[in-house]
Amino acid sequence: MLTPETIASAANPLLKDVRRAVARGSLTAAGWCIAETFHLLEEALRSQCEVKTVLGAEGKRDAVEALGRRIPGVRVVLLPDALFAAIAATEHSQGVMALVQPPEWQLPQLLRGDALVVVLDGLQDPGNAGAIVRAAEAFGATGVLFLKGTVSPHNPKTLRASAGSLFRVPFVHGIASATAVATLRQNGIKLFAAMPPSPANSADSLAATLLTGRCGLIVGSEARGVAAEWRAVSTPVSIPTVGVESLNAATAAAILLYEARRQRMARP
Repeated sequence: MLTPETIASAANPLLKDVRRAVARGSLTAAGWCIAETFHLLEEALRSQCEVKTVLGAEGKRDAVEALGRRIPGVRVVLLPDALFAAIAATEHSQGVMALVQPPEWQLPQLLRGDALVVVLDGLQDPGNAGAIVRAAEAFGATGVLFLKGTVSPHNPKTLRASAGSLFRVPFVHGIASATAVATLRQNGIKLFAAMPPSPANSADSLAATLLTGRCGLIVGSEARGVAAEWRAVSTPVSIPTVGVESLNAATAAAILLYEARRQRMARP
């Protein structure tokens, strides 16, 4: 029988650990990621990730207890509504968050088969990064590489923006660019750097770019674009636009991924 605990002190070690992870955009000290919202908790369960603890606001007791009864051995902790709001990562919280064991992958798993890898080079916005992972899953990418200097995939905002795709899409994070470049090239991955259309960069139009082979799509930071070391080893590719010079990083990545998927499905 499920017996929820109650924590009423902000000084409780568990809550301090959660607050620290939310503030840093990282895992907890014990290595758990923070999945806030009922949808993310459902996605974690659907993805067969281990759920260690469910934290709920007292005002959501019935819904939280119902979820807890579905998860064998889970620890369910209820907090006063105001205390829950103080540790939540969202401004208008749904009153539930879970500590979830994040999946772990190695770089070779991203390069399997007909590889289509997204390389995030210095993206800082967790919303963009998470949306790109969501698009990667939607269009059949084999993985996402978060380079060193890119926002963490374990940031609660990144996880939330991915709508649960980070529980399923293979990813590796914190790898230096030089190591990533060497590994991708050694594995026969042809690299394409997303660039804004401009006479200065002589990028190929997306419509004229063949993406049916083993390839990597490099998406640069919101401020500076793709770094010089990646441009030096990649084929520049641009998305034709009308009236605007460039697209949001997540929008551009989704279009590139869609085109890669379209070409691959059209192969005889």
